[in-house]
Amino acid sequence: MARPATDTSFSLGKPGLLRLWRMVCNPSPGRQGHALRMAAGCTVTVLVGEIWQVPDLAVPALVTMALWQKDRVTNALAGVAVNILIVLLLAFVYLWIRLTLDNPMALTAAIAGLSFCFFFLGSASKLKPVAYMLGLCVVFGLIAIDQVPNGELITRAILYVDLFLAVPGLVMLVIGLLICPSPRTIAMQGIAARLRMSAALLSGSDDITQERATDLLREGTSGLLKSLKMARLEKIWAPEELARLEQAANASEGLLSLVLTDCLPKGAATREQPLSLIEALNAAADQFEKGICPESTANPALSDGQPAHQAMANILGMLTVLPPEKTGEKTDKEEPKSGFFAADAFTNPDHTRFAVKGTAAVMLSYFIFSILNWQGIHTCIITCFIVAQPTMGEMISKLTLRIVGALIGGAIGIAAIIFAIPHFNDITSFLCLVFVVSLLAAWIKTGDERIAYAGFQIGIAFYLTDLKGYGPTTDMATARDRILGIMLGNFLTYAMFTSFWPSSAFDGIDARLRTIVQRLGKQRDAVTKADRLAQAASVQEAVSLAERQSEYAFAEPDHMRADMEHLEQLDGLFHEAETISAALLDPVARPHAETRLAHLESVIS
Repeated sequence: MARPATDTSFSLGKPGLLRLWRMVCNPSPGRQGHALRMAAGCTVTVLVGEIWQVPDLAVPALVTMALWQKDRVTNALAGVAVNILIVLLLAFVYLWIRLTLDNPMALTAAIAGLSFCFFFLGSASKLKPVAYMLGLCVVFGLIAIDQVPNGELITRAILYVDLFLAVPGLVMLVIGLLICPSPRTIAMQGIAARLRMSAALLSGSDDITQERATDLLREGTSGLLKSLKMARLEKIWAPEELARLEQAANASEGLLSLVLTDCLPKGAATREQPLSLIEALNAAADQFEKGICPESTANPALSDGQPAHQAMANILGMLTVLPPEKTGEKTDKEEPKSGFFAADAFTNPDHTRFAVKGTAAVMLSYFIFSILNWQGIHTCIITCFIVAQPTMGEMISKLTLRIVGALIGGAIGIAAIIFAIPHFNDITSFLCLVFVVSLLAAWIKTGDERIAYAGFQIGIAFYLTDLKGYGPTTDMATARDRILGIMLGNFLTYAMFTSFWPSSAFDGIDARLRTIVQRLGKQRDAVTKADRLAQAASVQEAVSLAERQSEYAFAEPDHMRADMEHLEQLDGLFHEAETISAALLDPVARPHAETRLAHLESVIS
């Protein structure tokens, strides 16, 4: 596929240390509240586990951190789903216990088969967000039960496996409903953030503000639309209001795209600021932040010298307009719903290969764990389910985050064992420690996707280091063994996924580019303004995925990148797609944008 040689002003590749640090410190909208609630949920899980004396309390705590959601509806649904699934899984586990009890070969086969199934589901089905957690609990439960000497304790062990997911599910259901906001509130905060960022850019921005605006723009509106979908399940909000909010989400995204593109060229900072437009944007943002869906917006008075500002004002006026499909004028046929499995689940060998590699990592960990008879390194098995990634670039990119996160979490855990836990007199002090460390881990986990893994690893390492049995531990050997287990699991998973059938991130870039161009074509051909804005938001999401894919490709070894033609020029294509999408929203710039899009279609095809 031919690609143009485009000059670029910035580079993809792996983010530098300063960029990563800015991601850590970025106070993105809703991040603080989300992190606080996640930390509170993990702390309550630990408290419930202490009361019920759940063994290996680290597992319920990390499951809570992995599954915790932003809003109360999604949390409640996830909590109910997890509790239903665990009942079905326990029946399944009980069957395998009957078949494998006192039969090491059968147990080994069961662990391998179950690992394969869960890895396959994680790669080729809609169960991806929870498949690895379910596999972790079931497989680790079987291994733990195998260490139990008699039948009565086996029965208790089965119940404890239930608690590994039942406790997080109960906490998410009850505590989530009490402390998490409505999904409508989450959506309105996202809309307000885009309006506020647009106003900041028009007021004169620095490089960091533009960087944060780009990150916000790349999120697209899928998260906002998902929140509004969850809000409809609450049955307490007017359907017309939620329809207006859906339109406002797309409009705020399109507005931010247009503003950011207009502010990037050199000399933009010296232009006259459209004060009335800035004031209107801030006023609308104030309304959304207060939880009010405005029925109208101010019509700012603008000069004729900047037609792009008028296009921004026109989009601002669409914040409160019901889209045609919500007023009875359908513009597009509804897309068919996808099934449980991906369309290529049983035809694409990559899904099977992924499952085989993940299973091999688990089995190697299990054999080392069993042969050495070293109970403390059982965390290597848990780690295999958590760290598996489909491409070599992702494995390499995230390996550093995993190791850094594990070292930070382990260091905090060991420091707590030495300096803090010996001085605790009651459970309250220990819960405060759990909350503080969970908050640190949650803050990083709720940040940019490029650093989120490190936050999760901090939480995992701390929980596995300081939560032994159902109480805090002061045993340094436990901390040592569990950190070694995490490192061993990381190494084995990395070795398996990069040595056998190494899948390059570069292989998927062509498909990403075609998706971007197809969505640009849909935006160009859209009949209504509302549909045009919705398609523009989908373009940003496609560009975000393509940029991430390119970053993973840049992270791969030199011998793999030798065959990646024109990889350095992908930035230019992504930037071109972004500017075309923004220009299609401006009536004055639209004719030129259509010409540029036609050229892009010709070189991509």
